[in-house]
Amino acid sequence: MRNSGTLEGFGSGPVAMTVLKNAIPAILAMLMVLVYNLADTFFIGQTHNAYQVAAVSLATPVFLTFMALGTVFGVGGTSVISRALGEKRMDYALKVSAFCMWSCVAVGIVVAVLFYLFMDELLLLIGASTETWELTRDYLNIVTLCGPFVLIGNCFSNILRAEGQPTRAMTGMVAGNLLNVVLDPVMILGFGWGVTGAAIATVIGNLAGAAYYILYFLRGNSNPSIGLSEFTAGEGVCRSVLGIGIPASLGSLLMSVSQIVTNSLMSGYGDMAIAGIGVAMKVTMMIGMVSIGLGQGIQPLLGYCIGAKNWERYSGILRFSLLLSLVLGVTLTGVCYLFTDAIVSAFLTQPEALEYSVQFARILLSTSFLFGIFYCLINALQAMGAAAASFLINISRQGLIYIPALFLLRQLMGVNGLVWAQPVADLLSLLLAAVLYGVSFTRLKQGNAGSLGMIPAADSI
Repeated sequence: MRNSGTLEGFGSGPVAMTVLKNAIPAILAMLMVLVYNLADTFFIGQTHNAYQVAAVSLATPVFLTFMALGTVFGVGGTSVISRALGEKRMDYALKVSAFCMWSCVAVGIVVAVLFYLFMDELLLLIGASTETWELTRDYLNIVTLCGPFVLIGNCFSNILRAEGQPTRAMTGMVAGNLLNVVLDPVMILGFGWGVTGAAIATVIGNLAGAAYYILYFLRGNSNPSIGLSEFTAGEGVCRSVLGIGIPASLGSLLMSVSQIVTNSLMSGYGDMAIAGIGVAMKVTMMIGMVSIGLGQGIQPLLGYCIGAKNWERYSGILRFSLLLSLVLGVTLTGVCYLFTDAIVSAFLTQPEALEYSVQFARILLSTSFLFGIFYCLINALQAMGAAAASFLINISRQGLIYIPALFLLRQLMGVNGLVWAQPVADLLSLLLAAVLYGVSFTRLKQGNAGSLGMIPAADSI
């Protein structure tokens, strides 16, 4: 295997250094995603047009659908590949990688075409008003062009970590998002293109990120392949990837759906409320992105230990990661709470939208310090192949718990109730994740791997 040396640290060496070596690049990559998201909103905010800010807020959950679909193959592929490498099954890892690549291409094209064909229905669904309809349409018509490349970028930024390449995994994502950030002020303000300029910058950035990963594989730097000749949906490949990937992606997909529902309900309070909640979510996004990055960074480590049945190291990695996630969560939440006004005022100048956003952000920050613990547990479940548990948690946090809470709390508390629904869902989902993790880990150590969605044994293929 070309990169076998990079995998040695997965099973040996100091736990803290191993976690940090893999988690820091993943965290930096997610922070770059945050910078990209903030840059779009920041530079559009400099147009002093709150309707353009609202339009990007409305379009964001639709664009996130592509990222969620990339997660299907990225998280699912990472889980299967890391366990296969722990079992020294290199050929199987190669087939999984090729399956993920070509599935991203096919699914990305199909979804992009569907979005184009049903754009009017989509705009109606997400709650676009007369003032934001054309702005939102302009943005979505352009960003949909990069759909397949968003899937590829999100997929392989995960898979490279599975083969012990966290820095390369980070580089592709950072390169694409950095290019986007550089182009944003030029196209939004310099050319005066507003949301159209933001969309064009997004397309170029995602093209660049996907190109980096494709070239990495084409140059033969990796043992896993993206060659079409290696593609197969058989031999348990499709079942193993989708068994973990679909539950994992449901969190992101339902996040898009729930944000659409939230925006639709929020539209009853006016476009300024929509702009306010869009920016408020970005205040907590920094904590969320760091937490997601930490979880993604440790998943291949945990999966490798499970494949090698190295339980002592597995437990050490998870314990250290949970402690680190809590420290980071408390620190970042405190910083965001202290500087909420300054952060929000960088994106909004309209007084009504500004007031909404500060109020909403402080509500959302009430549970953000727990994000890291949640993402460590959910990534541990994905690493062990606990498809059913992962599925239940992901449909609960942004679906079964959150969406009913939106309607119930709106009736009780009005517009603030729509915001409090998220902290309520965060707490209940964390409790659910802790219980299901305990049950799944006990079953795994007792040898009931098949019920957790483990990859097929070599002699069963």
